[in-house]
Amino acid sequence: MTMESDCLMMGDFARMLSPLIDDYPSNSDRSHGYAWWFSEHTINDRARFANHRRRHRPPLRLLGHPGRLTIAYFTTLIVVMTALLMCPAASRPTRYTPLSVAFFTAVSALSTCGISIVDTAGHWTMFGQGIILISVQLGGLGVMSFASIITIAVNRHMRASQRVLTAEELGTNRLSEIRSVLTLMVATTLSIELITFVALFPGLWKINNKDLGRTLWEAVFFAVSSYNNAGFTPDYAGLHVNSWSVGLPILLSAFAGTLGFPVLLNLLRSAQRGDGPRRWTLHTKLTLLTTGILVTLSLVWFLAVEWENPSLFKHADTATRIRHALAAAVMPRTSGFDPSWVPQVSEPTKVFMSVMMFIGGGSTSTAGGIRVTTFAVILLICRAAFTGHTDVNAFGRRLHTRTLMTAVSITASCLTLVLSASVGLMLLTGCSLTDALFETCSAFGLGGYSVGVASAADSGATTLLALVMVLGRLGPMTIAYAINRPSGNEVVHYPTESIVVG
Repeated sequence: MTMESDCLMMGDFARMLSPLIDDYPSNSDRSHGYAWWFSEHTINDRARFANHRRRHRPPLRLLGHPGRLTIAYFTTLIVVMTALLMCPAASRPTRYTPLSVAFFTAVSALSTCGISIVDTAGHWTMFGQGIILISVQLGGLGVMSFASIITIAVNRHMRASQRVLTAEELGTNRLSEIRSVLTLMVATTLSIELITFVALFPGLWKINNKDLGRTLWEAVFFAVSSYNNAGFTPDYAGLHVNSWSVGLPILLSAFAGTLGFPVLLNLLRSAQRGDGPRRWTLHTKLTLLTTGILVTLSLVWFLAVEWENPSLFKHADTATRIRHALAAAVMPRTSGFDPSWVPQVSEPTKVFMSVMMFIGGGSTSTAGGIRVTTFAVILLICRAAFTGHTDVNAFGRRLHTRTLMTAVSITASCLTLVLSASVGLMLLTGCSLTDALFETCSAFGLGGYSVGVASAADSGATTLLALVMVLGRLGPMTIAYAINRPSGNEVVHYPTESIVVG
């Protein structure tokens, strides 16, 4: 290689570096030359400049990290809603709202759980109920999704890392679709809530003796609370399970909310194209199949085990028992409306309901739990292991190894969380294992039911359950992403060696 070619290469290299070097504030004068730029004076100056940037970087790093942004956003909402619920205007004149009650109610509403340690209708005024309703709506839209909406509105763009986590929550693998999918998600949510409102109005109009103001408020409250799978009710009657005109729209709205937006979007697009079930995505097929099996199993269990329960159906006819069974089949995994009958169920039913609440609803839905697709993947892994297959298949598709690892890690970590919290609840309250497991699974799965273990007077138990609700709402994957970003491909592969398991 000649001297001339060497000089040309050095010149090209210098021209390539010049845009980067010229951006540095102390190097705006090119007359110094590149030798000056690499001098001791410039290196020290550059170090001071880097330290200055690092001192001003933490807020930007917080906003640029989607997991931390999610937790910060959720925490901010909890603080704001707790403060609003503690205002004198939020509670009735004869009621006092301590910090523990306001905090627990805010967490329960924002997580769309619905567990209440005070009577919603008797304790909160319309202003307080409005704060709860707004919290439910914000929590139902999705913490990360709503944070992304704010980011788009303010900055007109999103960081790539934030788009990845938002895409995971919305159920799309195309980052370019996030903006349109977010808009469609909000439109779908409001449309279903509007349809539920219209369906509820005639029945509530009759129940409330044609009281227009009360009927409008209850219809709005039930429409938002049911689709977002929160068990809060604005009156003493609860679900109105004995009235098909009110109970059925709430039941259908809660069921739609538990499917998850990706499933609703896939069904909507398939209906527009005229496609049949064969063209549905694998996620939609697994969600609908697993949900159908769980609902049917719950219905059969409740009718078979609780049919002769005198505490529930002492003077009830067959139609009333079927209505209660339908509510028991759908509500425990979703919204937790009408909790009055729960303490009267048998011990086996409490355990069964705990399992259903632990499984929860569809992924990216307003329900909690490990999600039905996670449960389905665990069953598919077991089937592949028992039949001697190395691949895990479903509906003619092979599941990715990363999906299998995620399902196992979610199930194991959530099971550890529920068992640990149950033991802690037993130590704090002295309740039985069945009741502690039921209460913890209800908080984690956002089921909204309670057997009376936690009360307003026990701040330790309510704080523990509030923490479980937060973890159940945000999800273990969001928490893990907030702690440590997912790593790339493995650089080093170690030798394989078998161990004895089982």
